[in-house]
Amino acid sequence: MTKHRPRIVDLSETQPNTKRGGDLRAMLTPMAVGAKSGFMGLAIVQPGDRIGEHYHPYSEEFVYVVCGALEVDLDGETHPIKPDQALLIPPYMRHRFRNVGDEEARLVFHLGPLAPRPALGHVDTEETDATEGAGQARTPQRTEALS
Repeated sequence: MTKHRPRIVDLSETQPNTKRGGDLRAMLTPMAVGAKSGFMGLAIVQPGDRIGEHYHPYSEEFVYVVCGALEVDLDGETHPIKPDQALLIPPYMRHRFRNVGDEEARLVFHLGPLAPRPALGHVDTEETDATEGAGQARTPQRTEALS
């Protein structure tokens, strides 16, 4: 018997997270819906913006591109990725997404399994500063933060 009833989560119910570049929306999370094996969300990336380089030590990341022209750097190697394409990123692989087109890009992501604690689930390998616009890189710095 499950403790949580199925729940539909609308994007408008989620809080924007722009501290790593882009607008990351965690939607189906342990806190929101009682997920136990991972969490799912949507990344919205404007033209010229990016999601800063990071990796996940405990989780695989599944990514599906809904719309937009993107490049993804995987351990320093750049690959184009476009709508209706998906990507599996293994644990510890450094990755960064850049919108190289002239329209908004949207990516659905799922990470699993969960890290033992949320603070251990995501390691930034470069700093971004949303106040400088377009998620421009600053000095690379390794930090641990919430996924």
